[in-house]
Amino acid sequence: MTSASIYRKLDWPLIVCYLLLVLTGWLSVFSSVYDPEYSTGIMDFSQRSGMQFIWIVSSLVIASLIIFAINPKFYNVTAWLLYAFSLLLLLSVLFLGVEVNGSRSWLVAGPLRIQPAEFTKITTSIALASLMGGYNFRLRTLSGYSRIAAIILIPMMLIVMEKETGSALVYLSFIFMLYREGLSGWFLVLGMIAILLFVTTLAFSPFVSVTILFGIMVIARGLFTKDLLRHIIFLVIYIPLIILSQRLENLFRFASFGEWNDLVWPLLIISPPFVFHIVQAFRQKKKYMWNIILSSVLYLVLIFSVNILFDKVLQDHQKVRIENLLGITQDLQGAGYNVHQSMIAIGSGGFAGKGFLHGTQTKFNFVPEQSTDFIFCTVGEELGFLGSLFIVLIYAYLLIRIISLAEKQKDAFSRIYGYCVASVIFLHFFINIGMTIGLVPVIGIPLPFVSYGGSSLWSFTILLFIFIRLDLERWK
Repeated sequence: MTSASIYRKLDWPLIVCYLLLVLTGWLSVFSSVYDPEYSTGIMDFSQRSGMQFIWIVSSLVIASLIIFAINPKFYNVTAWLLYAFSLLLLLSVLFLGVEVNGSRSWLVAGPLRIQPAEFTKITTSIALASLMGGYNFRLRTLSGYSRIAAIILIPMMLIVMEKETGSALVYLSFIFMLYREGLSGWFLVLGMIAILLFVTTLAFSPFVSVTILFGIMVIARGLFTKDLLRHIIFLVIYIPLIILSQRLENLFRFASFGEWNDLVWPLLIISPPFVFHIVQAFRQKKKYMWNIILSSVLYLVLIFSVNILFDKVLQDHQKVRIENLLGITQDLQGAGYNVHQSMIAIGSGGFAGKGFLHGTQTKFNFVPEQSTDFIFCTVGEELGFLGSLFIVLIYAYLLIRIISLAEKQKDAFSRIYGYCVASVIFLHFFINIGMTIGLVPVIGIPLPFVSYGGSSLWSFTILLFIFIRLDLERWK
């Protein structure tokens, strides 16, 4: 395919979305650091806006190389070499990395500072596409699940060891790609239940989580047996008894289990119907009954482990942020300060915004990290609801376009890689904007193509333009 034909067949809607987001990011970075008394303009290379311009130009060079110079077969052929190299970079960070803002995730060479975790998302996507695009691969097998889990979990664990929990969570986005490739929808349901129980245990108590789990278990059995009404009636009678027995136990202290009292007592209360379910499973030998039992046991282990995970895995600032989000604590001058100020900035923008370079929250530095993690509040304050909606619609169109093109691919490698790209961008977009409006905890991940930073812009540019180049192959 000649350069002229490549130019004509490029998916220009995707490229236009990319350029619009990059331009928005550049202007927002300039606005977030703009000082009318000292600024020498958007091209001031001593300021972040000037540095971002360098990252943009270099990203366009990288995109051009991907489109015109690199054979698209290169990615499938070298998938495992690229993946192994990225893991080596993650390992090297643990020994040679520099700590920035509490996380040891940066490699520094002179003026250049690189965050390998940003690029590992690309190599993991390529490795998954290479594995699952193979002729002999079967997803719904123990071997298939094991290999996929290893590819995703190894970089996740290394990134967690770097104390970069937010970046590690992005790898969970690959479940959307797996769902498209045949993963049962029940895995998504089970994942949402796990999140519900985790949050409920933190926000309320293990007792509440155990009671909710019991209700879910009974309803699930009612759905599978097609006798939902009788199971709901049972819950209406039994759950008040569970709550009453807990209140009585708190009053009279029939038994003492120390710090486990809130967990062990409700477990004793729900054990009779649980044992009955196990006996029925042995008698009827129904697979769904054993699935319910196994899932319930795993969820109970999760509930027992929440406090351990919260205290031992998360860092102090992450714990405080989650507690603020859930309303456990209220610290508007400390851990909740960023989100509170961000919401004020976005709200002050109103319907049409205050205008470019006229954001007061921005000018007086009320919002920390406004050019990186909280870049969206600059958009909300200066461009208002209309500007924010426009940016959200660009992302929505970008994601829909990637998925649409992925479905048109002739080979599994390109299709799977396309869904990986959409999944990673979506989770970054969802979490970052969710952080700025107080819907999710602050975990410090950038807004794709918009936030300040070379590693972020380079990695998302490479991620997207590899897919754009792969899409050209379907025209041959």
